Amino acid sequence: MDLILDNPIYRIVGNTADQLGVQAYAVGGVVRDHFLHRPCTDIDIVCIGNGIQLAQATAQAINPNIQVTVFKHFGTASFHYRHEGTLWQIEFVGARRESYRHDSRKPIVEDGTLQDDQNRRDFTINAMAVSLNNATFGQLLDPFGGIHDLDQGLIRTPLDPDITFSDDPLRMMRAIRFATQLQFHILPKTLNAIQCNAERIHIVSAERITAELNKIILSPSPSIGFKLLQKTGLMAIIFPEFNNLKGVETVGTHGHKDNFYHTLEVLDHVAAHSDDLWLRWAAILHDIGKPATKRYDPKLGWTFHGHEVKGSHMVKKIFTRLRLPLDNKMKYVEKLVLLHLRPIILAEDQVTDSAVRRLLFDAGDDIDDLMILCQADITSKNEEKVRRYMKNFQLVRKKLVELEERDRIRNFQPPVSGEDIMRTFNIAPCREIGTIKDAIKDAILDGIIPNDRDAAWQMMLQKAAELGLYPVSGTTH
Repeated sequence: MDLILDNPIYRIVGNTADQLGVQAYAVGGVVRDHFLHRPCTDIDIVCIGNGIQLAQATAQAINPNIQVTVFKHFGTASFHYRHEGTLWQIEFVGARRESYRHDSRKPIVEDGTLQDDQNRRDFTINAMAVSLNNATFGQLLDPFGGIHDLDQGLIRTPLDPDITFSDDPLRMMRAIRFATQLQFHILPKTLNAIQCNAERIHIVSAERITAELNKIILSPSPSIGFKLLQKTGLMAIIFPEFNNLKGVETVGTHGHKDNFYHTLEVLDHVAAHSDDLWLRWAAILHDIGKPATKRYDPKLGWTFHGHEVKGSHMVKKIFTRLRLPLDNKMKYVEKLVLLHLRPIILAEDQVTDSAVRRLLFDAGDDIDDLMILCQADITSKNEEKVRRYMKNFQLVRKKLVELEERDRIRNFQPPVSGEDIMRTFNIAPCREIGTIKDAIKDAILDGIIPNDRDAAWQMMLQKAAELGLYPVSGTTH
């Protein structure tokens, strides 16, 4: 089979390889994605010879000013190439064979043949190569039936999967990631090898594991990957808190829902409405505190009181272990986990202006994401209950818009500052200042006074008088 390769970079690489007297092939993801009609801007080139030399000569043939990045220790080189408005990254490596030590996923590398290079690839769909030399340009070399597996939607390894995953355990995460992204099936023998080698994941760094986990989370239906992670035993090792959500406990006729599958349903619902990684993380962690707060009450059945508070406190520990960022992204997830019940409680009860103002105040600019999460969290099998929730949710959304336009509560800044209070009453920083500011804030949120400076100033004077404070002569607002 010959492939039609439109990008002129392939001919340039092939011509350069001919001049150097080496064989060159496009390999891996770019070949796979060509058949899947998926966009791919990363091109991997394998040459039977010196990959660095081929990279430098190819860059020179395109434009002498191209900067080539060389990793001499790894025998690789890469550069960026712009064609028709698209920036491509081209990486070159010499064909190699690999062997592994049991305690490391870093291979011992030797020069090898194309066959050696294809043998070391993780999956058949990533082991296809296309010749770039002029005499055989576009010729496909597919020794393991990668085309067949693409057609059948299968993930399997070129060689014995038990050896493949034992050698480099990160490939287990990659297998599940590709199965999730492409919605392919992992061959039973391959899946069984992941189960048998799950403990080997301990030798992989948290950063590499989390990079694959995030790609699973960003897939169109991330629940596919989480179910596979749980089934293979990887979830219990890399993300035990999430694994603990699985299962149903029953007392008499009272059982609770399986929070593992409920969370995956919420995650898929959120994924259908947002590509934001951190909103998806909030969906994953929104009920993470339930196992720790689960109680059985003979009158109420199973309860999870305070699971939103407990879950919010668990976020930092999970982010730290998984090497996720401990910055505003983490704080955003903490906030959404903490607040995720609030709109649902509003939708269950009478939707008052005061409650909606307080929700706006606490959520700030994250209110829209919070509403996406909360609406996704309505997964009851009771259609009438869902219909009632959704109707009230629309009322909550309407009130959010109306009150924000009128009262400007989102990212609320008090009309009277602490400095105003100190200057007016000639006092140093003290507890009374916080008491006055809280009184003004509560009056605005409860709709007692409008969100403007005149009303807030009068409230300040009133509350200060109750505290025995009186303005210094001559101070005005």
